[in-house]
Amino acid sequence: MSARVAMTGLATLPPLKGRVQAAAPLAPFTWFRVGGPAEWLVRPADAEDALLLLRDLPDAVPLTMIGAASNLIVRDGGVRGVVLRLGGRGFGAIAVEADGIVAGAAALDATVAEHAAAAGLAGLEFLSGIPGTVGGAVAMNAGAYGAEVKDVLDWAEVATQAGLLRLPAADLGFAYRRAALPPRGVVVRARFRAAPGDRAAIAARMAEIRASREATQPVRARTGGSTFKNPPGNKAWRLVDAAGCRGLTRGGAQVSELHANFLLNTGGATAADIEGLGEEVRARVLAATGIALEWEIRRVGEPPAIAPPAPPGRRPDGFATAPRGAGQGER
Repeated sequence: MSARVAMTGLATLPPLKGRVQAAAPLAPFTWFRVGGPAEWLVRPADAEDALLLLRDLPDAVPLTMIGAASNLIVRDGGVRGVVLRLGGRGFGAIAVEADGIVAGAAALDATVAEHAAAAGLAGLEFLSGIPGTVGGAVAMNAGAYGAEVKDVLDWAEVATQAGLLRLPAADLGFAYRRAALPPRGVVVRARFRAAPGDRAAIAARMAEIRASREATQPVRARTGGSTFKNPPGNKAWRLVDAAGCRGLTRGGAQVSELHANFLLNTGGATAADIEGLGEEVRARVLAATGIALEWEIRRVGEPPAIAPPAPPGRRPDGFATAPRGAGQGER
């Protein structure tokens, strides 16, 4: 896809109320703080804006959706075509109902959990342990602490080229860390079931989740959350640890000492460092255990035109090992 095709496609779009930006930096939006620019970044003002964009965007122009970018690697060469990011009042509203919560796609999962707790609604406490947005949580069937989105979702409103669809959870084909959205479908709103509960018990459960995250995950680091999916009957972090990868580094990227299923940008890492480190971990786990780990972190965009040189003092493959840490309580 050439830049000219993407630009020509955007020139045919109707005027949008939201913001359209060329060559827009994406690294500041990502938790890793790495990656190249979007060829075009579109931030619709509301669902109507998003529908107009999807209706008129030519099929030849690539479309990439990002949310909080908490579980995302944007490659150093940037992202071709249109990157769509929802935000602001148009997509962040949260409404409390007697037996559930309706939330816009840009609402943070943790904020949804807080609204439910304040209303004395139980069943959504697990969302406080997911560092992302409602749209992303639905799109990947996010889960933590024994629950997943599929367990509590009533419906999701999805903007498509043909219009706005309200799809019940049963129509979304939920599986482990995935949902089957319509082609180029963008979640704009969702409703989560909840039930009246004891406020003190709800608050205690959320406090327990926060304490567990603080103790077992590098929540204050530049990271992308859980790197690999848990294989059936196993835990990714155990396999990474068993393969001797805890503390493994490449450039400014490192496998966390605290939780072996987290990759870190320790400062100055490139996206290639982080993704390359993840691939080295996968290779070592496969060699040691025969299990092929699958990425949970989403990776988008293009590699750099010229690979960056290895940092001085590194082995030619760019890897070095660090002492293993004890690390307890990983999930």
